[in-house]
Amino acid sequence: MGNGDTRVRGLAARAGGWSARHRWAAVGIWVLFVVLAMGLGSAAGRVDVKDSDQLKGETRTAAKIIEDAGIDEPASETVLIQARDGGVKATDAQFRAAVTAVVDAVEGTGEVTGVASPYDTNTISKDGRSALVQFDMRGESDTAGERVEPVLKAVEGVQKEHGSLRIEEIGGASMMKTFADAFGDDFKKAEYSAVPVALGILLIAFGALVAALLPVLLAVTAIMATMGLMGIVSHVMPMSDQANSVMLLVGLAVGVDYCLFYLRREREEREAGRDAQTALRVAAATSGRAIIVSGVTVCVAMAGMLFTGLAEFEAMGLASLMVVAVAMVGSVTVLPALLSLLGERVEKGRIPFLRRRRRDGAGGESRFWTAVLKGVLAKPVVSVVVAAGALLAIAAPAVGMKTQQLTLDQEFGDSLPIVQTYNRLNDAFPGGSDPAEVVVEADDINAPEVKNALAAFKEEAVSSGASRGPVEIKLHDAQNVAYVYVPLVGGSDLDKAGASLDKLRDEVRPATLGKVDGLEAPITGQVAGSKDFNDQLAGAVIPVFAFVVVFAFALMLLSFRSLTVAITSIVLNLLSVGAAYGILVAVFQHGWGASLVGAEGVGAIITWLPLFLFVILFGLSMDYHVFVVSRIREARLRGRTTNQAIQHGVVTTAGVVTSAAIIMVAVFAIFGTLSMQSMKQMGVGLAAAVLIDATIIRGVLLPAVMALLGERNWYLPKWLHGLPDLTHDEAPQDVVRPTVRDDEGERLGV
Repeated sequence: MGNGDTRVRGLAARAGGWSARHRWAAVGIWVLFVVLAMGLGSAAGRVDVKDSDQLKGETRTAAKIIEDAGIDEPASETVLIQARDGGVKATDAQFRAAVTAVVDAVEGTGEVTGVASPYDTNTISKDGRSALVQFDMRGESDTAGERVEPVLKAVEGVQKEHGSLRIEEIGGASMMKTFADAFGDDFKKAEYSAVPVALGILLIAFGALVAALLPVLLAVTAIMATMGLMGIVSHVMPMSDQANSVMLLVGLAVGVDYCLFYLRREREEREAGRDAQTALRVAAATSGRAIIVSGVTVCVAMAGMLFTGLAEFEAMGLASLMVVAVAMVGSVTVLPALLSLLGERVEKGRIPFLRRRRRDGAGGESRFWTAVLKGVLAKPVVSVVVAAGALLAIAAPAVGMKTQQLTLDQEFGDSLPIVQTYNRLNDAFPGGSDPAEVVVEADDINAPEVKNALAAFKEEAVSSGASRGPVEIKLHDAQNVAYVYVPLVGGSDLDKAGASLDKLRDEVRPATLGKVDGLEAPITGQVAGSKDFNDQLAGAVIPVFAFVVVFAFALMLLSFRSLTVAITSIVLNLLSVGAAYGILVAVFQHGWGASLVGAEGVGAIITWLPLFLFVILFGLSMDYHVFVVSRIREARLRGRTTNQAIQHGVVTTAGVVTSAAIIMVAVFAIFGTLSMQSMKQMGVGLAAAVLIDATIIRGVLLPAVMALLGERNWYLPKWLHGLPDLTHDEAPQDVVRPTVRDDEGERLGV
């Protein structure tokens, strides 16, 4: 191809061509869009997901009853008073004096209400060594953590006066404050450090400040615009802080990736001797097209979250979908305009000690991947067996995956004193720290039949073995609602506590509360929430998997007009996701090598992570796949043999794929450094999957499989020839498409 008027067709090419011709208009429209989105989003405000919308099932029903009744449940606190040895009992004068001192101290702060002595509520352990003083924080529960410090200091003062006893406070407010102090800056640090890390890697990759800044600039503006759009959209579908964090992660990853793909191709064409205008056109027609195909595929994958029925997942899915769409549009519009404006100035800000490497050979082929590909293509069968076998072995532990909501000690280990208090409380009062909460609603909560049913439930909960007590009932007469708190046998062991919950729901409730007409009694709490969440996710897995896989397959089929490419794309991506699952289970469930990543084997994977990882990874891995396969097909259309095209496509894209993968791995790994085990699981899972995808999958397995398939890579059955042709802008018009035939002489659809 020369420097003449090389015309190319397709949406990406037309968008890039228009932007290059109307540079200032394209930049101005983008800036106006970002400013308007942020301004309108700020004016509209953001509506967040309500507790009653979080889940379906009994947990949601209970939240809905509380919300409709207008009950603002206060943050409850508990002070554990415990003998340090077996010598002191709750009946001793010394122990009673400590209880009295705690009651007086917390009441004296003026921040609490409803202080209850263990001698009145019978919250004394069976061995007589432990007792609980319980109370509620004044004011709204959401802000109780900001007001609990005087109460904590009062309890600490009593502890100093009674050194022979252990006196510790735990509850919603104290945990809120402890976590805010210990981990409140974790997410901000991760989010703020992600951009400098990406910029540093891009500086190494490009060796020039301007070229490195462009991808970060695109990603940041796409994120800013999406934050504004989230505020507007939240009035239709509520958003959340988690959705915001996921949006930032995904936006930074795809925004940088898309710009990197485009910029590298434009640079490569200029290095090959083409003028700036032609280089930009070719980049628009090739990398621009790959960005659109990849972006649409990622959006489809993210849309899979909308089928979960879980408000938090729906928020994360929609936020991710929006940021990918915005980044995709920015990449094929404002980016060509900026490159056209900058021209050779994109190389400004050269870093002296990071001289750009001059590549040997046309197309900027990587020496390392050239050597790897030589071995892979020489022995494709061995390469497939070894690579696929290794990935299947890595994925094997996933067969025994166990998911659950992590308890406090699983989430934070022993890094915080309050976790030790949590464990001691559970040992002394099994289930007391996270009791099941029965929300009873009746026409008249004080009716004799309701009171009798409540008393029967309280008695049966203990006699059935589901609880060891004490079972507490709190009435809200004005709203005709009662709360029944039932400590579950099993405590922090969610498997055993889950069995106790089932007994309450399936046996105790029907035999007592269930006999009162018009009475509703959903059971909620941490154990119930974990179970309901698992049940909801289990029902969503098949629809989400089917939606993502089917639509990704259809997009690959339409984009490459090859049944073979579509099938191999799906299989390789599923293998990559399976390997990520295996690593998660091995490290975090079984604890194999957990210390290497600063984690612990906690015996389970956080409930939401497997489905979340599937959707995110399936979408993001398509970035590399579409980019590499597009380049292979382009080379094939230029007349190279399939093996030559495979080698050319893989080695010429190796640099950009490697750079993009390093950025993704680095950003995700930042989240793996956070203190919470759930965030570590997400960070390690994403980082490991991207690393596997960019190396073993794209560098070994994909070329080996394509080499084995040969010309069958481009096979499209005759009955599918009527499908829309979305491949026409894959190469400039002056390229002659060869007619390829199979061994029997039948034409194959290249």
